[in-house]
Amino acid sequence: MKTLDKIPTGKIERAGKLVKTGVKIGGNYVKYYSKKLVNPEMDRAELDEDNAGDIYDGLKSLKGSALKVAQMLSMEKNLLPNAYVEKFSLSQFSVPPLSAPLVRKTFKKYLGKYPEDIFDTFEKDSVNAASIGQVHKATKDGKQLAVKIQYPGVAKSISSDLALVKPIAIRMFNIKGKDSDKYFKEVEYKLIEETNYILEVQQSKEITQACAHIENLEFPEYYEEMSSEKIITMQWMQGMHLSEFAKTDFTPEMGNRLGQTLWDFYMFQIHGLRKVHADPHPGNFLISDAGRLIAIDFGCIKEVPDSFYYPYFELAKKENIDNDDLFREKLVQLEILTPTDTPKETTFFTDLFRELLTLFTAPFNAEEFDFGADEFWMRIASLSERFSKDEQLRRMNGNRGSKHFLYMNRTFFGLYNLLHDLRAKVDVNHFRKYLADQS
Repeated sequence: MKTLDKIPTGKIERAGKLVKTGVKIGGNYVKYYSKKLVNPEMDRAELDEDNAGDIYDGLKSLKGSALKVAQMLSMEKNLLPNAYVEKFSLSQFSVPPLSAPLVRKTFKKYLGKYPEDIFDTFEKDSVNAASIGQVHKATKDGKQLAVKIQYPGVAKSISSDLALVKPIAIRMFNIKGKDSDKYFKEVEYKLIEETNYILEVQQSKEITQACAHIENLEFPEYYEEMSSEKIITMQWMQGMHLSEFAKTDFTPEMGNRLGQTLWDFYMFQIHGLRKVHADPHPGNFLISDAGRLIAIDFGCIKEVPDSFYYPYFELAKKENIDNDDLFREKLVQLEILTPTDTPKETTFFTDLFRELLTLFTAPFNAEEFDFGADEFWMRIASLSERFSKDEQLRRMNGNRGSKHFLYMNRTFFGLYNLLHDLRAKVDVNHFRKYLADQS
């Protein structure tokens, strides 16, 4: 794969890249409609494939928050055409890496030495490259290590990248009103956190120590003396990315065991720690040869305040969804219903969220839930398609809900998709044994 000697860091330079991408997409539409004149039955598959490729090609050279957006979108399997999901999924752990000279320059700047002066061996070619950093193999004193290096300029470009993306997001998600900035500030804050590798090591050690008692789960060890604000050195973990493992012929028993581990890990974090690994995409999990789940990245940790936690999970109970007065009260607490809503808006959003929550909280209202069952995912796809065509919803203000929904919903949507990939049946309340151990 071709390496990068330079990443655009200036606002004008990065904006220019996005403008060029926009021109290419415009050309794709012209080509599509020209062909459609000749063949009216032609579908959008070719257009989606061309657009997805051009968008990804534009973002992958920018890296950072621009590429992170593609990574986040790739998790929304039921909200995007398949061409986008497949192409954007590459952003999870397969993008052009930095060149060897740029890697050495980063080491010299942030650890004061070149990699060959720190490690016994250091492989100049990265083993994978993603949105914010890339990983190299190294050895030191007989230990196999993974060394994650952050791309230059990523942290500085976050605010300007989001300013460029904001108008597109407002249009895509129908966000209106003066309070819309709270969502963009939340994303900006979390992305800036992800570029703080000292914080990531601290969070990694905290979460891994707290979750060490969960069965069938492994974590790497972290080496602070060989880490800095832009470099993390950790134990090399041998395994297959979850997305690759999901394509193999694994047994139902294996899928169920890994799925149960994943479910317990997330439920324990949320209910026991009130903070959670909020980036559950396949590139952050490995499956060992022994069939154990390995969690390897803790850059994005979302704290869950009590003011959000209690009403959020009270609405996961079917009896509360069916209780009209209590349901509306919780919608107000979660900022879904507002004091300025008209009676029509109140009724519309109450009915809308009752339907959404009845579907998405179904796993919490069962003793055992089969995430591999097609019916659940067909209902999600059907609901997404119906809402995307709902003219009344388009006219309504999409600026709904607490800012905490962004990363909590992302967490659950990503978790559900991983469990679906594993075709897992889980014991929904099994995680409570770990909460008991904690107390």
